[in-house]
Amino acid sequence: MHRMIVLLLVGLLAQPVAASAQSAEADVMAVITRLFDGMRAGNSAMVRSTFSPEARLMSAIEREGAPTLRAGSLERFVTLVGTPHDEVWDERIWGTEIRIDDRLATVWTNYAFHRGTQLSHCGVDAFQLFHGADGWRIINLIDTRRTEGCTGGE
Repeated sequence: MHRMIVLLLVGLLAQPVAASAQSAEADVMAVITRLFDGMRAGNSAMVRSTFSPEARLMSAIEREGAPTLRAGSLERFVTLVGTPHDEVWDERIWGTEIRIDDRLATVWTNYAFHRGTQLSHCGVDAFQLFHGADGWRIINLIDTRRTEGCTGGE
């Protein structure tokens, strides 16, 4: 009987921790979802709201047969994806993994980027987010890009 009471108490105490972790994951995922919703809507304010002003953007690409790391400008990105287009810019994600420790989160996800109904490219997005006074914000985003072997995100 004593053992059952101890197990019940341990189970009840662990619930808030698990619920808190799920809530933090949902909050982090809401930022990523808002980013992609803003891109689809061509809404620069929505896109900007997901980033810390100090955020860094990078792309790991192949240029002329050589691996290249290219830095991007947050302002240019917000203007480019946050402007209405004739075709919807739709980044579809799947296989998402979220890891959180205190105020730092990492999101790793496969993606396929479509312009309208046409597949443009695919790869992996790797986000780092920080939880500050304004909530979760993207502080780093690096992606890979390729045009061959794109699957998923349909």
